[in-house]
Amino acid sequence: MKRFFQPIQKEGSSFKKSTLSPPSTNNHAQNPEASGDDNKKKKKKEPSKFVTWNANSFLLRVKNNWPEFTKFVETLDPDVIAIQEVRMPAAGAKGTPKNQGELKDDTSSSREEKQILMRAISSPPFKSYDVWWSLSDSKYAGTALFVKKCFPPKKVSFSLDRTELVDGDWPSDNNCLVALDTPNDKVSSMPWANIQVSNILSATQELQYFPSSSKHEPDGRVILAEFESFRILNTYSPNNGWKEEENAFQRRRKWDKRIMEFVIEISDKPLIWCGDLNVSHEEIDVSHPEFFSSAKLNGYIPPNKEDCGQPGFTLSERKRFGAILKEGMLADAYRFLQKEKDMERGFSWSGNPVGKYRGKRMRIDYFIVSEKLKDRIVACEMHGQGIELQGFYGSDHCPVSLELSQASPDSDQS
Repeated sequence: MKRFFQPIQKEGSSFKKSTLSPPSTNNHAQNPEASGDDNKKKKKKEPSKFVTWNANSFLLRVKNNWPEFTKFVETLDPDVIAIQEVRMPAAGAKGTPKNQGELKDDTSSSREEKQILMRAISSPPFKSYDVWWSLSDSKYAGTALFVKKCFPPKKVSFSLDRTELVDGDWPSDNNCLVALDTPNDKVSSMPWANIQVSNILSATQELQYFPSSSKHEPDGRVILAEFESFRILNTYSPNNGWKEEENAFQRRRKWDKRIMEFVIEISDKPLIWCGDLNVSHEEIDVSHPEFFSSAKLNGYIPPNKEDCGQPGFTLSERKRFGAILKEGMLADAYRFLQKEKDMERGFSWSGNPVGKYRGKRMRIDYFIVSEKLKDRIVACEMHGQGIELQGFYGSDHCPVSLELSQASPDSDQS
């Protein structure tokens, strides 16, 4: 039977439509024009077309570049859109714990900004998507994941740490989802007092708990969505910085170590890892290798030669990234298809058109896929070009897209 989810309700509570993680206001509104998506769902069981984009402030893009970006989305029609550098603060008053899955709206300015953003994503084509946020406490970093409503993920989480349901983790509200094998189960009518965990597990062999305040990475750098046959990981990897400091070299080393552990641990199911990964793996991935290799900040030279150079192009970062790909049995989708350097369309980040970084470009935004998905890669493309940032839509990064062929019914990807 097809697996689906229903929410457990308190005794006497009214029925509410289930959500896979706590949605932002208006994020999961009914879409009266969803028939087109429903027709597509009959043809495609899971997402196969993806876009990742570091927006360099999602609000600024909405204010200044939305018609152009909207046209891009309408034309490409992706099933999933991964956004980095949302730069919208998480909900919560000053000095109180923040809800990183909700946009801040407790001041007049934050309410106005939220309304501007929500109006934009409540209009076509974005109203055909559900959206999940992982935000920082301030206007810094943050990620978002848009998934077409016709492809609801089985689970969405916001941390590289995998959590399991343990005794005592039962919630006191409705924020629990139980995986069922048949829609005939009348779970919504069951009060918590009448539920036996062992009975549910023995009947379904699966139980997943989504707390109302799932753990998020600091600065909202991770969103992980799980589908039937693969997972997609959207990350905004921290910049390496220029010095041997806690918020620079040390932070990036710790991040790379955790990513390495993560990709090895979740190898039970194919992975699509996308986002601003803040590293250019090979010399072919930058426009001017010598410039980036010799770059300095205020003349400072790190004691370790492998830490010298432009953040994202130091030898130590590149070696760690290569090790992650090797140990995680992962492939760089763009480089799998494009073996040669493309000075016009082969980079996803471009320096300021004014100043010493004019024309200096790097490929730091990726789609990394499990080796098992490699043969399904149809296309992986950078959608910006030239030193004048054509197709960047106001950001210093351009969108990158990935298209996979549909999995054959008898293929074994897990």
